[in-house]
Amino acid sequence: MLHTPPTSHHMQTHSQSRIASLRELPYVPADLPPNLPHVPTTYQLCLSVSAKSDPEAGSVAEFAQASRVPVLNGGDGPNEHPSQALLDLYTIRKEMSSRGRGIDEIRIALVGDLKYGRAVHSLCKLLALFDNVRYKLVSPPELGAPEDIIAELKKHGHKVTLHNELEPGIDHVDILYVTRTQEERFPDQAEADRYRGLFRLNQAIYTKNCEPNTVIMHPLPRDSRAEAQELDDDLIQNPNLAIFRQTDNGVLVRMALFALVLDVVDEVHKHSHAVTWYTAKRFG
Repeated sequence: MLHTPPTSHHMQTHSQSRIASLRELPYVPADLPPNLPHVPTTYQLCLSVSAKSDPEAGSVAEFAQASRVPVLNGGDGPNEHPSQALLDLYTIRKEMSSRGRGIDEIRIALVGDLKYGRAVHSLCKLLALFDNVRYKLVSPPELGAPEDIIAELKKHGHKVTLHNELEPGIDHVDILYVTRTQEERFPDQAEADRYRGLFRLNQAIYTKNCEPNTVIMHPLPRDSRAEAQELDDDLIQNPNLAIFRQTDNGVLVRMALFALVLDVVDEVHKHSHAVTWYTAKRFG
């Protein structure tokens, strides 16, 4: 079952999970069943696994407690987005591997709304499991990363620096991870409008401040409105823009998650064969 709220902000996770499904699963809009614990009970007879995204923090855990089948967290409000973090980690690994490096000792700048950006929260925690990661957290003071996440990174021995201006925060990094302002999670629209378009990356800023091979990532969707555009359109031709490779990796990672949860990894291997229809330029 794919259970996601009917908003554009969740469509990428929903679309990739649906593509990655080993069979077509029921899609349940989050606003349809009024009683959350009854949803997994009602649908469990036709399910082997459930993937859920929801705007409320902690809702996926509540859903999982009432479920008799495994539940994959596709994002719960401003809290966590574990499946996004896994595909981000896989993307970082592939991008760094093409440069002859691993994940240990990488330098990463996380830019934008770090307070409400759940993908950032989960990615920080995953990267903390590696060695000597250097984090540059770049955001307005009011949208900084939660203190508990910063404390966890430091507890693991990683170097963390905080920046309130874009350009000083993005130099000397291997990965530039940009996020949009999470407007739907602000108390009111007027407050969200204060930060729209505040940190905008374009090719000129990239060329001036970043190393030639700095990888640009974004969990998507980006805010393409003219007054926002945290990633400018002129970056599309930059070969280090990895957002489309990142999206492709999302399908693969979610397929792997379904295979692991359903315990069919061996069966997948038995029926796998070489793919000849993709281009090396797109997939790296």
